[in-house]
Amino acid sequence: MIHIDGSERSGSGTIVRYAIALCSLLGEELHIINIRAKRDKPGLRPQHLASVRACAQMCDAQVEGAEVNSKEIAYKPGGKIKGGYYEWDIGTAGSTTMLVMSLLPLACFADKDTTIRVTGGLFQDFAPSAHHMQRVLFPTLQKMGVQTSLEVIRPGYVPKGGGVIQVNIKSVNSIKPLALSRQGRVKSIKGLSLSSHLKKPRVSERMARECREFLVQKGYRPDIETLWDETSSQEGASLAIWAETDTGCLLGADRAGRRGRSSEEIGRYVARTLLEDLGAGATVDRYLADQLIIYAALARGTTQCIIPRLTGHVETNLWLVEQFGARPRLEGNDLQIEGLELTR
Repeated sequence: MIHIDGSERSGSGTIVRYAIALCSLLGEELHIINIRAKRDKPGLRPQHLASVRACAQMCDAQVEGAEVNSKEIAYKPGGKIKGGYYEWDIGTAGSTTMLVMSLLPLACFADKDTTIRVTGGLFQDFAPSAHHMQRVLFPTLQKMGVQTSLEVIRPGYVPKGGGVIQVNIKSVNSIKPLALSRQGRVKSIKGLSLSSHLKKPRVSERMARECREFLVQKGYRPDIETLWDETSSQEGASLAIWAETDTGCLLGADRAGRRGRSSEEIGRYVARTLLEDLGAGATVDRYLADQLIIYAALARGTTQCIIPRLTGHVETNLWLVEQFGARPRLEGNDLQIEGLELTR
């Protein structure tokens, strides 16, 4: 049995989600204590509970302590990981993308291709944006042999949720290591500026315009598409941009709207964030840096990339995969991870 203290490093829910995924893949029993001990509301929240139950469903696992606010769980994976079609409703505005992040490693090694349809929040603070996942994470994973696609069926925001995404994942025999050792020259910057029920105040247009003007001042010529949605259950907004370089790197930045946060503030923030990561000479952005770690840990070979900076999530994920036998090494901003060479 693998024992994990959930209060280690950042003490975030990421420890729960990725520990469950890794144990499901490796067939190891898991015991986690002090779940989210450093958070304002410690213990499992609905979105973390959804991840635990969904992983358990995919591999017929037995779980003890799987309930909201639980600070300790025991997890015993069953047999093979089952692909196919799955639907989950988080029941709140909890992050749909976080749930997908938990399940995607399992789906990669499932007995057949997998389709996942999730209802909840799509664009919010402190969670991956659906557009970043679609335009940055998934194309990068494709370089590692992971074939995925994401469709935004209906946007969803805090506090009502109700958004829907559908993700298709092809099963693989193994994951290839990633080699991104040099940033290169920026070829293009593209983006999506989305708002729901906010066409009259021109929110999509204003976010895109401010972001575009900020980047133009720095010598770039961004192409940002404006999207107007009327299907969401509430008003909301999101801006995402991404840069592609001539060495094959993708770096993105995004921000969700919320009451009291102006469209112009969002536009400036997103542009500035991307420029900071590009200016650091990084080959992955600050979000992608931690998101790729679990795939690098499972890969056959050594993954190398340059991260913009050491975040709490990067530090936590590196610590976690090391508990399972992967060998990460970080020298300055140069990150290398020797994988476990998992095969289906």
